[in-house]
Amino acid sequence: MADVTKARTGLLIRTLFKLLIDQPEGMRASDALKALEQVVTLTPYEAGDYGSGGRRFERIVRFGTVAPVKAGWLVKHKGMWSVSEEGRAAFNAMPDPEAFYRRADKLYWAWRKAQPDQQVEDDPEEAVEKSAGITLEQAEDMAWKEIEEFLAQMPPYEFQDLVAELLRAMGYHVSWTAPTGKDGGIDILAYNDPIGSRPPRIKVQVKRNAGSSRIDVTGLRSFMAVLGDEDVGLFVALSGFTRDAEFEARQSHRRITLLDTTKLVELWIAHYGKLEDGARRRFPLKPVWFLAGEE
Repeated sequence: MADVTKARTGLLIRTLFKLLIDQPEGMRASDALKALEQVVTLTPYEAGDYGSGGRRFERIVRFGTVAPVKAGWLVKHKGMWSVSEEGRAAFNAMPDPEAFYRRADKLYWAWRKAQPDQQVEDDPEEAVEKSAGITLEQAEDMAWKEIEEFLAQMPPYEFQDLVAELLRAMGYHVSWTAPTGKDGGIDILAYNDPIGSRPPRIKVQVKRNAGSSRIDVTGLRSFMAVLGDEDVGLFVALSGFTRDAEFEARQSHRRITLLDTTKLVELWIAHYGKLEDGARRRFPLKPVWFLAGEE
C-alpha cells in the first residue's frame, strides 16, 4: 500500500487524536471519522474504494488506530473512541506525526510478538481489506448507533417502562411508575421484596435525553436531594454523565448508580432471558457471530 506511508498515517492518526482530545468525553467512531475528513484533504487513493467494496479512507484510519489501541493510547468501547492519559502524554511529547505513529507502531509490534501463534499479513493492503477485527469494529459501531437511535426515538414514558421492566428482570419489585405528565424528580420506585419491608428503597430517575448534553453535577445533585438516608438512587440517562457528575456520584455519601446507554444495554443483554415477552418486543436484540479478529 505504497500510497499510504507512515508519515501519512501518522498525520491522519495524530489529527484524529487532536479531535478526540478536544472531546474528553469521547466521540462516536462514525462522528470522529466525519470530523477527521473535514479537516484533512483526502488523497485520490484515500477517497477511492477497495475492489472488494468499502471506502479506503475509513478503513485506512481504522487500521491505523490498531497500533495506538495496543499501545494504550486510544480507548475503544461500544463504538466510542477516547484518548487515554498515556495517549495525551504521547501526543504532547511527539509533535511530529510520523514519529508519533512510529512509536505507537513499535509498541504494537512489541505487543504482537508477545502473542502466541500470531501470523502477519505479507500485503499491508490485503491486511486492511481483510482484517476481521476492522470488519467487526465497523459492524459493532453501526449496531450501537442503531441501538442509540432506537432508544432516542422511543416515547419518554415507554422508555421509563423499559427501565421498570429491566428492574423486574433483575429481581426487583417495582411498586410505582410515574404517570404521564408527572415529573416530581422520581420516575420509578422499587424494592427488594413484594411489600417493601426490606430496605433499601430504590428511587429511579429516567432521562431519555440522548440528543442533549450529558447530565452535569447540578442535575445529579437535584436528584440526590430527593434521596433519603436509606434510599438507593438509580439515575438513567441516555446522554450519559459528565466526568464531574460521575466523580460526585462516587464520592457522595448517598448510594447512587449512574446508567448511560452502554450500561443500560449491557444490563438488558445480561438479563434478556428473564425479561417478559412484552419487554423483549419493546426492545428486541439478537446476537450475531463474526470471525474473531485480534484481541
